[in-house]
Amino acid sequence: MTEKVDDRKILLEKGRRGVLRLVFGRTTLILLMFLVQIMLLLGIVEAFSKHVPYFFGGYVAFGLCITLIIINKAGNPEMKLSWAVVTLLLPVLGGVLYLYVEMHPGHRMLEWRLNQIFTETAHYAEQDSEVYAALEQADKGTARLADYVRKNGNTPIYGNTQVKYFPLGEDKFTELLRQLEEAEEFIFMEYFILKDGYMWREILRILEEKARAGVEVRVMYDGTCALFNLPYRYPEELRKKGIQCKMFSPIHPIFSTHYNNRDHRKITVIDGKVGFTGGINIGDEYINRKKLYGHWKDTAVMLEGDAVQGLTLMFLQMWNVDGKTAEDYAKYLQKKETGIQSDGFVMPYGDSPFDEELVGETVYMDILNRAKEYVQIMSPYLIIDQTMMTALTFAAKRGVDVKLILPHIPDKKFAFALAKSHYRELITAGVRIFEYTPGFVHAKVFTSDGEKAAVGTINLDYRSLYLHFECAAFLYRVPEIARIEEDFQATLEKCQEIRLGDLKKESLLLRAEGWLLKVLAPLM
Repeated sequence: MTEKVDDRKILLEKGRRGVLRLVFGRTTLILLMFLVQIMLLLGIVEAFSKHVPYFFGGYVAFGLCITLIIINKAGNPEMKLSWAVVTLLLPVLGGVLYLYVEMHPGHRMLEWRLNQIFTETAHYAEQDSEVYAALEQADKGTARLADYVRKNGNTPIYGNTQVKYFPLGEDKFTELLRQLEEAEEFIFMEYFILKDGYMWREILRILEEKARAGVEVRVMYDGTCALFNLPYRYPEELRKKGIQCKMFSPIHPIFSTHYNNRDHRKITVIDGKVGFTGGINIGDEYINRKKLYGHWKDTAVMLEGDAVQGLTLMFLQMWNVDGKTAEDYAKYLQKKETGIQSDGFVMPYGDSPFDEELVGETVYMDILNRAKEYVQIMSPYLIIDQTMMTALTFAAKRGVDVKLILPHIPDKKFAFALAKSHYRELITAGVRIFEYTPGFVHAKVFTSDGEKAAVGTINLDYRSLYLHFECAAFLYRVPEIARIEEDFQATLEKCQEIRLGDLKKESLLLRAEGWLLKVLAPLM
């Protein structure tokens, strides 16, 4: 009986400490500071609004002036429309907010530093002339795409690279552990989400062992993890274990536009010989040890050979964006003699929100626009602009078999409603939409005509296509593409096709949510 009482006391004490950490923790402080700033801004606007009757002409003129600036600025039409609606409804608040965002306070230095790094590392992104000549002979159109990506995504296309595809997070996790055990020189890991749990503990166990053995280990994750997933000072804990660690863009209790640009990449590089990318973060739901939204369908690829240098280069560029230390790039980017001979071409590529080029969207559209027989797509979200809508519908209208696999169980209700708002136009044009009934699809995969594939982190939504740092691997005539397409067909068997008649059965609330949110989707 005494033991039971003691157990209850321990549980109550743990609960009390948990509540105190929640109430007085850093996340709560950040939220409170943001709230104070919002209230201060609203107070200023409210104070000004009292004089609106006297300055109504200036109030309206300001809103119209900002709206004209928005409309005449180069950029995405949907984003301009969203800002125009906000500015017309709330001229002062919307206009001030738009000017604040457009001035980019907080990320000018980051943009400058990235450009500096790209210049410093440009010679590591030079294209091998023999590889390019072979690609040009095989397909001039794909060679032109590779040239575009090299100039704007800062990585060339490679030959002599073996690719292994993983149809589930569990499959990638098993191989990742095996490859980490083989590390001799360095391990680089960059992930959008890193959560404590079985997956991370198993990885961390190996990283600690390797660090003690003299292997250089670097871990980087997005700063939003400090809000909900990890303690703010977690990098210090890892450094005590001999692991170098950084958060990308930690959240501080002060407004800055660069908080909107997250590091959504997922990269692991081992000794410059093996590299991983794809949709899989580090968290137990990604390997189905934790069930959040039914069965979690995710994918990844492992590269072995020359193309691993592209992933290594992307990691080092992001790692050094804070500019705190000088990097010996040559130590990690000298070409490894792997002895691998493989058919096809592999192009790792990144996308940055700080330039005018939408590399991720352009690669997807190139696949759609040049497809001859079919395009197969898996994506967790479908929040697209008119450019992507046109590419999808035009492909279907000219006879290309376009299939989309999307989640049946959503992780975000609003995103689900917005995706549904696109269904009618797509289905009417001939695009076939399927929902994965066992659960949630987090994979980001394009395949086409048995020749091309893209596997990476890039969702079909505004955040991935416009606002985040992303990455992927483009594959051309690589044998493993056949396995990617086999997985698509196997996944299709677990899906239900959505037809026009099914849309009439959707709840009125879901349709209303999509209809109302669509105008603001680019700003979400």
